[in-house]
Amino acid sequence: MKKVVLVGAGSRALYMFAKPMAEDWKSHIDFCGIYDTNRIRANLVSVECGGIPVYEDFGAMLKAVHPDTVIVASTDSTHHTYIVASLRAGCDVITEKPMTIDAEKTNEIIEAERASGRKVTVTFNLRFAPYFAKVKELLAGGAIGEIHHVSLEWYLDRSHGADYFRRWHAEMKNSGGLLVHKSTHHFDIVNWWVDAFPADVQAYGSRRFYGPTRAERGVRCLTCDYTDTCEFYLDLSKHPFMETYYHKAESEDGYVRDRCVFDERIDIYDNMSVQVRYNSGALLTYSLVAYSPYEGWRATINGSGGRMELTNIYSNADMRQEEDNRIKIYKPDGTTEDIQVSVSAGGHGGGDAKLHKILFSGVETEDPLGQQAGSYAGAMSLLIGHAANKSIQEGRQVHIADLLPIRTI
Repeated sequence: MKKVVLVGAGSRALYMFAKPMAEDWKSHIDFCGIYDTNRIRANLVSVECGGIPVYEDFGAMLKAVHPDTVIVASTDSTHHTYIVASLRAGCDVITEKPMTIDAEKTNEIIEAERASGRKVTVTFNLRFAPYFAKVKELLAGGAIGEIHHVSLEWYLDRSHGADYFRRWHAEMKNSGGLLVHKSTHHFDIVNWWVDAFPADVQAYGSRRFYGPTRAERGVRCLTCDYTDTCEFYLDLSKHPFMETYYHKAESEDGYVRDRCVFDERIDIYDNMSVQVRYNSGALLTYSLVAYSPYEGWRATINGSGGRMELTNIYSNADMRQEEDNRIKIYKPDGTTEDIQVSVSAGGHGGGDAKLHKILFSGVETEDPLGQQAGSYAGAMSLLIGHAANKSIQEGRQVHIADLLPIRTI
């Protein structure tokens, strides 16, 4: 039984890692420590999980527990700190995506992993979702031949999308913006489908909706003068988790969960377009909009032997669906194929439960589709986002090899 500790005590840390370890996988996992810079939240997670020990210092937790594995689910900009320290302490690491937020921190992680001989796993749960996995299976089997071009359009609705602009994600220094924090999921899926690594990135981005775009704004919803007229008003008292874990924990670190989505501090983009060229010659055209009337995505994949069309519309941020999804394949001879995929109602399109089994069962399983992701996949996905940010800021094409030379991997 492996000894595991957790860094982070937010919603993702609790529901993706803490509760599954303490409840569903307790016969396989010795969950023996929690650390978060906010002691109040750490204690709340501990209570929900049956009294897991809480530590006031991360280094002290490593020394006291000597864990086999450290799970990192803290603020994105701090991931590298905990990952590197864990590797140097002789621990394997499971990290929430993105692995980190920029090239400098990525290089630090890669070098620490190499020097330590330990392993970094990045939790790309979309790889395990039945729909995405079926697409990978079909592409790997040559359903449309050699992949030449992917077009992926992703849209967040005004509930899910807006929430990034209330939280710590709204500042580049914390999250790398949505092109790193959110799009890492999407770039990883395309990298996986195409089975190649990105070479060059050109991007454009702007703030057209959130940020200081309206005069009627405040500092936070709780004290705002426009609660009766603002469609983005969030009443924390009506959300038990946010009220308990964030509002009542503000005294510990000053983190405010209901910041105004039109606040001047916001410096991330809500309107993004990215072009990527892969080493295979394949091209990606990608867009992300964070203020859509509804949530979902659509993609087309064109290859030497046909075209694949994909689309998913979601009812909430956790990508839960009730109906089966379809994959449509068009062949050059005029024939078509309509493939129905049964999707789970579970989190992230059914991916979370499958990923838990890989992470916590302790059983080595075959991985014919390459769904398990390590530091290389983590680097290649986040570096597209980092390169896109750099391209937007500097108005030029960015070469991935200049950010993380392939010889270092």
